[in-house]
Amino acid sequence: MDTLESMRMFVRVVEAGSFTKAASLSSVSTPQMSRAITDLESRLHTRLLHRTTRHMSLTEAGERYLQHCEQILAQVDLAEAEAAGAGGQPSGKLRVHATTTFGQHHLAPLIARYNRRFPDVLIELVLAQRVPDMVDEGFDVSVVVARSLADSALVSQRIGSLYTILCASPRYLARHGTPLRLADLNKHTCLQLVLPDVPLGQWHFEDVDDPVFRLARPVPFTVNVSEALAEAIREGMGIGPLPISVALPALRDGSLVRVLPEHRLRANNVYALYASRRYLDAKIKTLVEFFREQVPLSLAAQESELDAFGHGLIREPHSI
Repeated sequence: MDTLESMRMFVRVVEAGSFTKAASLSSVSTPQMSRAITDLESRLHTRLLHRTTRHMSLTEAGERYLQHCEQILAQVDLAEAEAAGAGGQPSGKLRVHATTTFGQHHLAPLIARYNRRFPDVLIELVLAQRVPDMVDEGFDVSVVVARSLADSALVSQRIGSLYTILCASPRYLARHGTPLRLADLNKHTCLQLVLPDVPLGQWHFEDVDDPVFRLARPVPFTVNVSEALAEAIREGMGIGPLPISVALPALRDGSLVRVLPEHRLRANNVYALYASRRYLDAKIKTLVEFFREQVPLSLAAQESELDAFGHGLIREPHSI
């Protein structure tokens, strides 16, 4: 018999006041209950109970041991209840990683809405371009934007896809002209967003015969965060690719113009990563399911607004 079960039997005997009552409550025979306590005393090398034919009482050692048993068993019961409850109503803390731009523009608003649905879940969102070691760094969920994922022991779920568009400032286009086809880009200064699967000096387009476009001129500015690239483009440094979420505010206020609107750069997938499918904690399960439901809607809403620019439904940017 293991130590915890022996402790439970000992506490039950004390609470019941007799071996017979304790045995009945435990669905064992009286001799089995008596033998369990005797074995426990032998293992501890001390007497826990004074026994007579009519009376039973705790020894001094038994009183101390009873206090410890009650505390330990209460903690064990609490731990089991909390662990079992992890599959029920979501509660507790979640540590979530996301790539910087996607996390800022999409996940932060969605997490606020998730919190309204599940207020007992506390979320720490860490934004970083690199993909972390989830186990070593204590992340429950990681949301990454990538063309594809390397093999790993993590569970991955694709929750959406997004693409980038070419933008320039009205000031730049006024000075250098507006490209009308892809080949015209060879005459322009092009800036680059650094992505792990796209070599420097290349842009990868969709829906063209030759998707790899090699930039003819040296690239004067590269950066791995879209918001920083948007600032350089806004200052008139050149033409560059931006995610829709970053481009839209500048398209609205006229500080950026979409270039070659019939083209878009190759889409990347959005993945939610977590450690295991089995016995998945309720807060992880509900968050991933919420992302699967809401991320496509968030992306689609931004694409619809972008399309509205092309159909004249939103004020066209003015030249400056």
